[in-house]
Amino acid sequence: MKRIHFVDLPDTWSDLLSYSEEWLSAVAKGEDLSIRQLSYRFISDDEMLEENRRLLRHDYYTDIITYGEVVRSRISGDIIISYDRVRDNSNTLNKSVIDERDRVLVHGLLHLCGYGDKTEEEELKMRQLEDKYLLLRP
Repeated sequence: MKRIHFVDLPDTWSDLLSYSEEWLSAVAKGEDLSIRQLSYRFISDDEMLEENRRLLRHDYYTDIITYGEVVRSRISGDIIISYDRVRDNSNTLNKSVIDERDRVLVHGLLHLCGYGDKTEEEELKMRQLEDKYLLLRP
């Protein structure tokens, strides 16, 4: 049974299907966890703004919304990603869209593993972990 699902994955990102389950499972394992069920949904900026308002009562754009839980060391969660933000951030940061997409994928999973990014210290730790786990991609 497939444990990681992609909903509304942009056609140009279909390469993700070839390595995502193995890679993201390795990330979870690196945090002494496993993935029970994980869903990534890709939406536009306008849809993300609506989700941000509905779910979090925030009135601004963001690249990701993550929610879920860990029960008995098994992750279950839903991650919503704005493909528009990923594309814009890749341009702003002078990174490839694929690298930025994968950074956001692992960022959401790390949130589910219990990491935050509200303080400068948390943000630095999150970035270090993202870099570490991006190196695990096949």
